[in-house]
Amino acid sequence: MLGQSKTPFQAEIDATCELADFFRFNARYMAEIYAGQPASEKGVWNHLEYRALEGFVFALTPFNFTAIAGNLCGAPAIMGNTVVWKPASTAVLSGYYIMQILAEAGLPDGVINFVPGKGSVVGASVFHHPDLAGIHFTGSTSVFKTLWKTMGSNIDMYRSYPRMVGETGGKDYIFVHPSARVAPVVAAAVRGAFEYQGQKCSACSRMYIPESLWDEITTGIKAAVEQITVGSVTGFRHFMNALIDEAAFDNAVGYIDRARTSDSADILAGGHADKSTGYFIEPTVIVTTDPSYESMTEEIFGPILTLYEYKDTAIDDAVALVDNTSPYALTGAVFAQDRQAIQDLTKAWFTVPAIFTSMTSPPVRWWDSSLSAVPGPAEPMTSRQHAQPAALDSVRTIKENLYRQKRLPIHSWKMIPWTNPHRGRQRSGAARRGVPHPVPVENPFIMDKPQGVLCIIVQVFAAIPDNVPF
Repeated sequence: MLGQSKTPFQAEIDATCELADFFRFNARYMAEIYAGQPASEKGVWNHLEYRALEGFVFALTPFNFTAIAGNLCGAPAIMGNTVVWKPASTAVLSGYYIMQILAEAGLPDGVINFVPGKGSVVGASVFHHPDLAGIHFTGSTSVFKTLWKTMGSNIDMYRSYPRMVGETGGKDYIFVHPSARVAPVVAAAVRGAFEYQGQKCSACSRMYIPESLWDEITTGIKAAVEQITVGSVTGFRHFMNALIDEAAFDNAVGYIDRARTSDSADILAGGHADKSTGYFIEPTVIVTTDPSYESMTEEIFGPILTLYEYKDTAIDDAVALVDNTSPYALTGAVFAQDRQAIQDLTKAWFTVPAIFTSMTSPPVRWWDSSLSAVPGPAEPMTSRQHAQPAALDSVRTIKENLYRQKRLPIHSWKMIPWTNPHRGRQRSGAARRGVPHPVPVENPFIMDKPQGVLCIIVQVFAAIPDNVPF
C-alpha cells in the first residue's frame, strides 16, 4: 500500500492472493513439465532431464504488481537457476519483504540475489557478463526492445544463447455489442479503467460503443466517475490513490491537456490533476470521433479512458478497428447477450489471447502475443505462467538401454568363412569371392548396468569390424 500507492483491496489481491497463487501454480507447472516424458520400449528408458541454464537469469520486475515481481524471480529459481533480481526503483519495499519471506521459508543465500539500483548501472554489469543465460521481464515495450538490442549486440561474449521471456505493453479494450446490457458495461468500464489508477497493462483504456447505446452508457459512466474519490492510501474509503511517480503523472496529464485542445476529442468527465501534495489525477473520460486518436492507440498507464462511437450498421468496420489501431494483443472484453455475436467477435480477434465476457477475469490460462510478449522458445505452451518455467530451463535427452546386449567387444570377433543362409539363391559380392564374414561366436558381452547414451554409441561402433563397407 505505502510503497506502491494501492488501496487495501488492490494490495490484498496482489501482494497476498496472487503471489501465493504464482508460487503454488509454478510448483504445479514444474511437476507437469517434469512428467512430460518420452515413451520407452521394453528394456529401454528414454527420459528428459531438466537442468538449470548455464549461467544466471536476470529478472527485471515492474512496480505495479508485487505478485509479478515474486513470480519473475521465483519461477526460474524453482527450475534450479540462480537469479539476479532487479526490482523497479519505485517498488523496492515490497521486493525486500518478498526476500524476507523467502529467507524465512528456507531459501538458501545466493539463489535469488536482490539488487535494487538504477537500471542503467545494474544493466551495464549484467549485460556484459559472459554468464548471462536468460532474461525474465515485465515492463514497457521500449525498455524490452532496448534489452533485446543490447543482448544481441553482445551475443559474442556470452557462453550460451540467453533465453528471453517477457511481457510488455497492452491496450485493453471493451467492445460493446448492440445486444449488451448497459449496467454491466458501465460497472466493468469504471472498474477496469480506474482501479489502481489505470496502472495495469490490462487496464481498460478504450471503448467501442454502438450508437444505439451511446447515450445510456456515456451517461452511466459519467455519473459513476463523479462518485469516485481520490486520496491517500490511509483513507480506506478512497477508490483511487496517487500515481506511482512524477514521470507517470506528467505523462498522463499530457494526454489530458492535448485532449482539451484537440479538434477530434473532448473531456467528458474528470481531468483535474494536482501534484502539490502527491501525484493525484481525477479519473478522466475522453470522447473522440477519431478511432486512431492517440489515447485510443497508445498505452498511457494512467486513469484515462477514451470512448468511440460506432454505427450499429457498421459493426464489421468497428471490429476491424480494434485489431488495426493498436500493436498490442494482451486483453480485451466483449459485452453482448447475443451468443452468436460473442462467438463471431472472439474469432475475429484471433491474436488477442484473453477475451473476457464478464467484468471479472475467469480462472483460465492465457498468454500474450503481438508486441505484448515473448513467451519463450517455440514450443507448445498452454499459458503464460506455464511457459515461464519451461523456457528458463535446459533439457537433455537421455536414452538408457537396460536389456542384456549380446554383442562382443572388438577383440572377441573371430573370422570364419562366410556361408549363405539362403540356400539356392545367387550369392553376390564378397560371398562369391569367398571373403570371410565376421560373426560373434563366443563370450557374449553382457551390459551389467545402465549406461549413458554416449557410452552406448561408443559400444555399438566398437563392435563393427574394420572390413565392413559403409
